[in-house]
Amino acid sequence: MGGNNNRAILVFLGIGIVAGFLASLIVGGGGLITYLISGVIGSFVGGYLFTALRIDLGIRNDLVRQIVTSTVGAIIVVILARLIA
Repeated sequence: MGGNNNRAILVFLGIGIVAGFLASLIVGGGGLITYLISGVIGSFVGGYLFTALRIDLGIRNDLVRQIVTSTVGAIIVVILARLIA
């Protein structure tokens, strides 16, 4: 049973890295740790916003939908972080 949890965590971190990388292509930035942090935080932000605003992307592939949602959230996180700093 622990193998499924480990796999889920690795997939979550992988999605975070991809989302952070895609966000950095749009708003700038770099570094693997930066990609991971912005992507993981962005996944929560994007998921919350899309749910709260009842936005349906119409994407049926779960992995692609999660990457897009996380990327949008990561873009928001990076822009907010730059505004604060």
